[in-house]
Amino acid sequence: MRYSKDHKAETNQQILQEASRRFRRDGITATGLQPLMKALGLTHGGFYAHFKSKDDLVEQALQTAAQQSSDYWSKKQEEEGGVSKLVDSYLSAKHRDTPEKGCPLPTMSIEMGQLGKASATTDKIVERLLGMLHSDHADAPHAAVMLSAMVGALSLSRSVTDPALSEQLLEQTRAWIKEELDSK
Repeated sequence: MRYSKDHKAETNQQILQEASRRFRRDGITATGLQPLMKALGLTHGGFYAHFKSKDDLVEQALQTAAQQSSDYWSKKQEEEGGVSKLVDSYLSAKHRDTPEKGCPLPTMSIEMGQLGKASATTDKIVERLLGMLHSDHADAPHAAVMLSAMVGALSLSRSVTDPALSEQLLEQTRAWIKEELDSK
């Protein structure tokens, strides 16, 4: 069977989209290549027609997640309320409960650090968020602390079993950051 000229590019994008979702939801090491490809109706062997290695897939999937997140954050920042809306959205139950659609930092950056696989894409995500927090709202050190608090609170809120504690982590971090933004 002959495939269209765009078939390989379309398949590559499908793999990246699914990998990006799974890496953000389940983590990198918990996401196997065989189940990933099977979920798309593809073979494990076909993976290597698209990527050199799982590390190559991870980096490209991180870039995909970064672009999706950046587009979303830019939209939130442009809405009335600007950075405050971004903080509300980032530290929300919806973001906590749908990691596959959210920021890759809480899930992927921890694991990549543990695996010793630093990424320039992670640097770009951090720089983008710092820039949004820093722009007329917080000096550079405060922006770094705010971002760290956001990522940390989201990670912790996903890892505790008590729903009230999970909400408290989000709510109190959100309130603290907004108070800091208002004081600048």
